[in-house]
Amino acid sequence: MSLDLLDYEFMRLALVAAFFTGLAAPAIGTYMVQRRLALLGDGLGHVALTGVALGLLTGTAPVLTALVVAVLGAVVIEVLRTYTRTSGDVALAMLFYGGIAAGVLLIGLAGESGATLNRYLFGSITTVTDTDVVVVSVLGVVVVGLCLLLSPQLFAVCQDEEHAKVSGVPTRLYGLLIAVMAAATITVAMRTVGLLLVSALMVVPVAAAQQVARSFRLTHLLAMAIGLLTAVLGVVTSFEANTAPGPTIVMLALGTFVLTTLLRGVTVGLRRRRSVRSS
Repeated sequence: MSLDLLDYEFMRLALVAAFFTGLAAPAIGTYMVQRRLALLGDGLGHVALTGVALGLLTGTAPVLTALVVAVLGAVVIEVLRTYTRTSGDVALAMLFYGGIAAGVLLIGLAGESGATLNRYLFGSITTVTDTDVVVVSVLGVVVVGLCLLLSPQLFAVCQDEEHAKVSGVPTRLYGLLIAVMAAATITVAMRTVGLLLVSALMVVPVAAAQQVARSFRLTHLLAMAIGLLTAVLGVVTSFEANTAPGPTIVMLALGTFVLTTLLRGVTVGLRRRRSVRSS
């Protein structure tokens, strides 16, 4: 791996985007996993595709239109889940299919090619712009900051919503906040990981951290560290190997999960041997 890649402006921009993506995705993903909404990122990713298509159709920055549409989708799914008889998985399914159908339809109307669609679905480090980096950086800082500052309240809502409600925590407000932050994170990760794979960066680092961490706080911080490492290394590797950044980042994250799982197995085995010897 050579530092010559920093000579390219698009790589410098992509690495900044990867930095904030790697931090923000597991930061909110930890709460989504705790709340059993691991697939929320998938649903919102498909909704964000509609926002991208609207941006291409109207000549507006796709990152901004994707943010607006994804946030609206997050609000809709939380309202459906809270105030109607529609369960969370059914609401996600409707957004999942409706979002990708509308996105593909509008991209076709905009006269864009399949290559343009693939850039947003799987990420493309060569298309990151200065505007993208500004938006991604601001959103990344806001998401990570809120996730850390509001950690006790968000954890209470995710761990036991009914108990939190009885304790006076505004559970609906914090539930909506989690959904909106997830939507913002989708936009953060769109350029590097891609809309189809962003949910993996929200979930896999968390699953990896859970293998070795014994507390929620340690899991949260370790997941962010794993996400940051895999996102940055994934962008660098994709440049060196000429591969799509999204799949490369996800495969590195999955590799980390395998390593932490093996480490946990070895640790458990050693503990059992010690307990047998001591007895």
